Amino acid sequence: MAPPLRVVIADDQALVRAGFRMILSGHGIDVVAEATDGTEAVDAVRRTRPDVVLMDIRMPELDGLEATRRIMTGAADEPRVIMLTTFDLDQYVYAALTAGASGFLLKDVSPEYLVAAVRLVRSGDALLAPAITRRLVERFARRDTDTPAIHRDLSALTARELEVLRLLAEGLSNAELAERLHLSEATVKSHVARILAKLGLRDRVQAVVVAYRTGVANPAPPD
Repeated sequence: MAPPLRVVIADDQALVRAGFRMILSGHGIDVVAEATDGTEAVDAVRRTRPDVVLMDIRMPELDGLEATRRIMTGAADEPRVIMLTTFDLDQYVYAALTAGASGFLLKDVSPEYLVAAVRLVRSGDALLAPAITRRLVERFARRDTDTPAIHRDLSALTARELEVLRLLAEGLSNAELAERLHLSEATVKSHVARILAKLGLRDRVQAVVVAYRTGVANPAPPD
């Protein structure tokens, strides 16, 4: 039997932490630590090595975005991070993704969706639909011209893999990629998996961000 899923909850509101702990524990998910600010969150992750971190964006001392950047060091055992906020604002979603998060949730999420989200990102998937991610990256990548580009060895990708990466950045699902390229979905999944492995990425959301930040894909012109 697989070991229980291990989670750290980082939020400066005690009621939020208690509520999330109760929901997750009730579904067999092990909450291994809680944190009230970003510094505590980083320490808790290093101490407990969780699978998933539920990370509030706005916290005292060190906010969730900077805490996420410190947690996502590139180590093989780094956790998946889901960002939490009470504000449904695009710029927070984009900032969370570029910091290394694999998902984004509002704090008023339903218990069922919270549990599903934690399990989803633990499995290696991403919590945002690719089309949503593309919209966000297109909207905000134009504002980041002063930010150093992400450097990835794109030469490691085959011509077909580069094509798949460009189409990922358009927000196509695996089924849509398969139809566009006249391939089976299984073959598309293999291409995506190889892209992630070669570029050292966690999921397809990060692949979309990298595609824009490396110039493989270009933001649409402003309206």
